[in-house]
Amino acid sequence: MSSFLPTEQRLAITCQRHPAFPRDPAVLVRLVKHIHKRVNDDANAMLRPYGINHPEYNLLMMLYGTEGYTLHPTELADATGEKSANITRLTNELCDKGLIARDASDEDRRKVTLTLTDKGVAMIESFLPDVCALLERQVGDLQPREMAQLERLLKKFLVQLERE
Repeated sequence: MSSFLPTEQRLAITCQRHPAFPRDPAVLVRLVKHIHKRVNDDANAMLRPYGINHPEYNLLMMLYGTEGYTLHPTELADATGEKSANITRLTNELCDKGLIARDASDEDRRKVTLTLTDKGVAMIESFLPDVCALLERQVGDLQPREMAQLERLLKKFLVQLERE
């Protein structure tokens, strides 16, 4: 039985009570939220032995995926979808752990740059095999064409949300 079944049952009751309620869009939006929670929970469990959580992992990976391992806080917020206040808290925690460094920008001393430290790079490279295994488990037996189709549909959904 799917853990999503109780949500579907509640949506059915909502549709009975209010026939104009748009069941299909509601299912899609709630399914995305449900999947997000499960992905986050799985990632937190896998990352716990490394002493970081999923939001911290996302920040580290955005830095790891840039030339020079460096971004400004605003760029990091945009890349991760985190609010600026949360970026400050998360980067403070990562700085305290010695995984990133905060420095004044070379171009503008008023700006801050965030850069992965050697310790941060080493940590990422130590947990990447576990991350790869988790990602493979999470997609399970989805075929490459199914993953491509799902990616295309989710991107289309995101473009629609960004239009508003």
